[in-house]
Amino acid sequence: MQKTPFSNFKKLVSKAETISIVTHVNPDGDAMGSSLGLYHYLKTKGKNVKVIVPNAFPDFLAWMPASKQAMVFEGNEETVKKQINKSDVVFILDFNNYKRIDVLGELIRNSTSKKVVIDHHQKPDTVFDYYFHDENASSTSELIYDFVCGIDSKKAVDKKMANCLYTGIMTDTGSFRFASTTQKTFQVAAALIEAGAQNAAIYASVNDDYTENRLKLLGYCIYEKLVFIPEYKAAYMALSEAELKKFGFKKGDTEGIVNYALSVSGIELSAFFSEKEGAIRISFRSKNKFDVNKFARAHFSGGGHINAAGAKSDLSLKDTVDKFIKLLPQYKAELFKK
Repeated sequence: MQKTPFSNFKKLVSKAETISIVTHVNPDGDAMGSSLGLYHYLKTKGKNVKVIVPNAFPDFLAWMPASKQAMVFEGNEETVKKQINKSDVVFILDFNNYKRIDVLGELIRNSTSKKVVIDHHQKPDTVFDYYFHDENASSTSELIYDFVCGIDSKKAVDKKMANCLYTGIMTDTGSFRFASTTQKTFQVAAALIEAGAQNAAIYASVNDDYTENRLKLLGYCIYEKLVFIPEYKAAYMALSEAELKKFGFKKGDTEGIVNYALSVSGIELSAFFSEKEGAIRISFRSKNKFDVNKFARAHFSGGGHINAAGAKSDLSLKDTVDKFIKLLPQYKAELFKK
């Protein structure tokens, strides 16, 4: 998918008066960082702009400037619908398919607004009006930095923007340790620090602000729930809704737990299954060349990146896990590929 020229974006933003910024279900650090980063830029240009999230985001992201002004679609459907319908432009950040946001996606699709995708995930849908897409970017937040510099200048990035965008880059790169981290990523991070991003404080806000229950849940997952399948270089954890309630689960408490299994030598694929209100959400992570994006798309109505993907299942928790295990033999050659 080719990027729309900056000149077109500049004209679009210049003419727009009311703008909405929408991100995906269960917003993570990159979703919120990129959305709020763009929000702060557009506010400096005098735009009437709102960030819309399909559902609530984790408490450990609530420190970001203007996060409390984000509109939550869940429970506020009519208010959000009015905002979408009066928007000249809707920015679609960190996802690229209306199906990812269900009913909210249909509202946007049916609105008369111009739709702009800024995203780094694979295989974007072709139904939008403008694209700023690059699957080689570390994060959507990195792309927002490029976008702002492209339609304006580096000087347009202020301290509020910098803190939000740095958060998105840091979280989506696993604190700069994933393969998606490039020389360009470090250059952008350095520019954001120069613009005022407080890198040490951001890390502490995201990673050193656990509740007691969240830490105990992590320990429970690793000690009681982590299952290794060494013959397929795989591991998984599965949590029922009752187990989550036992630890007073709050949104974001399971963030990153899927990565722990990959720290074990010889494990190439990790899966995390969680049950909520009868629906099963899945996180896949992998090392090296095993493509969890392809795996999630083929079997669990999901997608994402080569080494990180999300998915869902309409089966029970047990049946979903059983399905995952039964699929492994047909991927053995790929999992053992050097």
